Amino acid sequence: MGTEYTDEVRKSMETQEKKVTDKEKIAIDKKGNLPGKTKWLFAAVAVILLVYLAGVLWFSFHFCWNSTVNGMDLSGKTVGSIAEDIAGYQLEVTEMQKDRSDYTETISGEAIGFQLKKETGIKELIGEQNQFLWFLPVKRSYEKEEWIVIDDAKLQQTVNALKGFDKEFYEKPTDAALSEYIKGTGYEIIPEQNGNQLNLEKVCEAVKTAALDMETKLNLVESDCYEMPSVKQDDADLKEWCDKLNQYLHTEITYEFGDHTEVVDADVIYDWLIVADGEVELSEAAVADYVTSLRKEYDTIFTNREFMTSYGTEITVSGGDYGWWMNTDEETEELYEMIEKGESGSRTPIYRQTAAAYGEQDYGNSYVEINLTAQHLFLYKDGEKILESDFVSGNTAKGNGTPVGTYGITYKERNAVLKGETYQTPVSFWMPFNGNVGMHDATWRKEFGGNIYKTSGAHGCINLPYEIAQQIYEVIEKGMPVMCYELPGTEPVVENPKEQLTQEESTPVTE
Repeated sequence: MGTEYTDEVRKSMETQEKKVTDKEKIAIDKKGNLPGKTKWLFAAVAVILLVYLAGVLWFSFHFCWNSTVNGMDLSGKTVGSIAEDIAGYQLEVTEMQKDRSDYTETISGEAIGFQLKKETGIKELIGEQNQFLWFLPVKRSYEKEEWIVIDDAKLQQTVNALKGFDKEFYEKPTDAALSEYIKGTGYEIIPEQNGNQLNLEKVCEAVKTAALDMETKLNLVESDCYEMPSVKQDDADLKEWCDKLNQYLHTEITYEFGDHTEVVDADVIYDWLIVADGEVELSEAAVADYVTSLRKEYDTIFTNREFMTSYGTEITVSGGDYGWWMNTDEETEELYEMIEKGESGSRTPIYRQTAAAYGEQDYGNSYVEINLTAQHLFLYKDGEKILESDFVSGNTAKGNGTPVGTYGITYKERNAVLKGETYQTPVSFWMPFNGNVGMHDATWRKEFGGNIYKTSGAHGCINLPYEIAQQIYEVIEKGMPVMCYELPGTEPVVENPKEQLTQEESTPVTE
């Protein structure tokens, strides 16, 4: 029978066997044969230590990781490698052509005098850094003045030689501006044009900044290096000017001179507007010139007139002060004010004196016709002859002849007293038309017409029979034309001129 062990005995025997095995292992290690895991641990520590020491040594001559000087990344760089990088530096510059496409040029560091400054202290910065902590992921930032230098004279010369500064290459920017007057539209704002003209100062600054940061590319558009318009289409002042100008142009004023019409509208007003010193102004001088042109075109005062006489003969009546006479000063002021306020509508000019009608026949068809040769007059009302009568005009022998010309009735007065140096004569109907010359009744005369006026005429007035003067007085109004003329061939026929002359010489001369 084999020997049988209890469970407790069996467990005790297994424990003893394990202890014997562990002792045997320990005994082996003491002989110099290390376990495998321990070998790997020691190897890893050795490698790490070597890498660390190598880093300490390497970063004794190089900038540590995450090192920047004035923002430039110099991680792992030596003074020599930095100098080499600077010496071989090149900057690709992108410009804009007229058609807005890109154009690229290259600027070398040498061309702009780009170099590492001697005795910059960069080497000292490497020596001052803690290379024993090279492995730490921390930022190491340094500030160093003028450690890299650029020759400003070379920089400007090189930049100025870029294609973008060639006059054949670029177009200058243009400011937004007001358009010329557009018929039927008015004024508009012409948008600005950016062009592609470079700004020398801005380009030099951008190139210098890019070089000092060791950038390899520079876009001059993105760097805002172009000349820009100073006035843009959304400029508040420009919009205000445009609105103000168009406000003036919305005015339309119509003058009617009989069959002729003159319109003051946008096509006329635009030429009267002045834009200066940021202000829009309506030229008063231009308005005055326009009113003067109307006066010259339509005023008829002091003009000669073609006149068809009651004798069937057409004559030219010259002289006299009848006719349209515009008050240019007051009319200029009124027209200017209307345009300033933007008031449209029809307008009648302000006149110093008016006439019966517009046009060549401004005397109309209601007038007094006085033929000094025939000593006979006619009164027409609305083209119909109302009356006719002989009269006695101014004494030609004494130089008091009644002047020819076209005049207007100045006023009419009942029971007036006509005064002169040698007379005071009461009349019942006084109708002046040329200063102190007028028509009136002459009850002291027994006869009218003939040749009485030559030696026994008035002081210049038209002497009329009482009844005729009364009828004329009742028909005429202020301003009615009086046509005085001479017409050879219509001389009165006097049967006994000597008897008439003797009779009239006995009559006292008053007016």
